[in-house]
Amino acid sequence: EKRLEPLQAAFPKLVRKETLLDLEALRQFQNHSSQMAALDFIVSTASDIFIPTYDGNMAKLVEGHRRFLGFRRSVLLDRQKLVGFIDLYNNKTISWNNFASSVQETHRNRVVQPSCRQKLENKPKEEDYFYANPHECLANSRFCSRTKDAISVR
Repeated sequence: EKRLEPLQAAFPKLVRKETLLDLEALRQFQNHSSQMAALDFIVSTASDIFIPTYDGNMAKLVEGHRRFLGFRRSVLLDRQKLVGFIDLYNNKTISWNNFASSVQETHRNRVVQPSCRQKLENKPKEEDYFYANPHECLANSRFCSRTKDAISVR
């Protein structure tokens, strides 16, 4: 809780499952990791903005579901640059305003947008996962057309 205080102060509407449920209601899920993950999924898909801290399967599934729900705003962190900015700020090399504007500028183009998945020959791990970008299921898939080896934007 103490480590989250600055984030909570900066974003007073920040919510987590622990702040949405009282301790008694949350306690019934405590020893059930799948149920806790389901709560995380519900909170993450329903939120105004989603910023995953880890790019695992859960984050990809949430991102895909948010796209399916109408491209709700999701921001994909550039963790390497963010850590660099944090180090500069902690070392008092840059001011808070410079830090904040640098973070915003770095992530300006990292907001999830409608896009079509492309097939990358011999690089399947670099392709978009279906769960993160299920264009075949999206209402906006009319912007995509299939070619022989790729799915491209019209």
